[in-house]
Amino acid sequence: MATKKQDIFTKFTSAVSKIIGRPWVFVAALALLVGWGVSGPLVGFSDTWQLVINTTTTIITFLMVFIIQNTQNRDNLAINIKLDKLLSEQGVDSEELLNAEEHSDKRLERDKDREVKRDTKQKNRSRRRS
Repeated sequence: MATKKQDIFTKFTSAVSKIIGRPWVFVAALALLVGWGVSGPLVGFSDTWQLVINTTTTIITFLMVFIIQNTQNRDNLAINIKLDKLLSEQGVDSEELLNAEEHSDKRLERDKDREVKRDTKQKNRSRRRS
């Protein structure tokens, strides 16, 4: 049963992410904000007028955090699966490399710097041979 609920949530978050990421949604949100701003003088900039925008934006932001995080988690997992498959097909079996997402930020930066230096050295050797 949990799988069916997860599937529904995944479908929902995927659909919302696709829709929310469109330029017309941004334009519609901007138009609503402009409309809200223009209506201020008509209602005397009342507390209710301010409460409407504050409450609406807070609720939307709160819900979007979960939708975006779910989408990013799913995308990252899919990318990791694809990269693991590519590494496996290339014969790379380094546990250190395969489990890189488990490392700290400092370690990842250190590993990145090491790989950049290694790549630079290889390019320099190739140039000298040419």
